[in-house]
Amino acid sequence: MATLTSEDEGKILVDVEGEEFGVVTEVESNTAWVDPDPGLGDAVLAALGWSERDGDDYTVEGDLVDTVTEGEIRVNVDL
Repeated sequence: MATLTSEDEGKILVDVEGEEFGVVTEVESNTAWVDPDPGLGDAVLAALGWSERDGDDYTVEGDLVDTVTEGEIRVNVDL
């Protein structure tokens, strides 16, 4: 399990199979909000910490996270 922080905003969420599921738009209380269909502008804004979660985003709890690298958050389940 990894702890998610605001530093993880803008990273790509990847499942255990390596499939990409979206971009993290916001992190709060070890929960990531993920935009499943970001445009290029959305991804850039999230990477800069300038985006906010919206109704289309879904959540991923920190206890599902296996590893966090410079560019991605990998969960330990098959989404």
